[in-house]
Amino acid sequence: MQAHAAAAQPATVDPALRRALVAAVQESATFSNRFEAEVWLMDMSTRLARQVPDVGRRMALLKTVHAEATRAGLDPQIVLSLIQVESAFKRFAVSSAGAMGLMQVMPFWIDEIGRPDDNLFDMRTNLRYGCTILAHYLDRENGDLTRALARYNGSLGQYWYPSRVATALQTRWYAR
Repeated sequence: MQAHAAAAQPATVDPALRRALVAAVQESATFSNRFEAEVWLMDMSTRLARQVPDVGRRMALLKTVHAEATRAGLDPQIVLSLIQVESAFKRFAVSSAGAMGLMQVMPFWIDEIGRPDDNLFDMRTNLRYGCTILAHYLDRENGDLTRALARYNGSLGQYWYPSRVATALQTRWYAR
């Protein structure tokens, strides 16, 4: 795997991002109603079945992706696209740079927010960190998803990574 995701450790961590991560570990989100949940979960479950064959694990992953993406103000399908590119839905993925889990979060973030017991292989923890980091970069880039994705990947100024996520989004995760 390539070194990406909240991958490259910056010289100094943005204090606003650190605050967002600290706050994020205390919050949660959910679907707005049961109908929305059923429709979204069924649709996304069908699309994810090949990568995550176990239905229980797949539904838990989808519910958590939706909750963490929504909590962070992100489109859950963008998060699914990012996970597809980052880890191919492998919960225990580790990149050559040491990024961990579904969203390939670098371990230094644990030290930055002061929660040494956090486990980046824990699905909820990894998604909370990754979604919070992406949302912060999206805010920092004034809503420019391409630049936010490149920043997330540590490749700001290059377009190969945002292009891969956009391709995954268009070919797999958006409504057909």
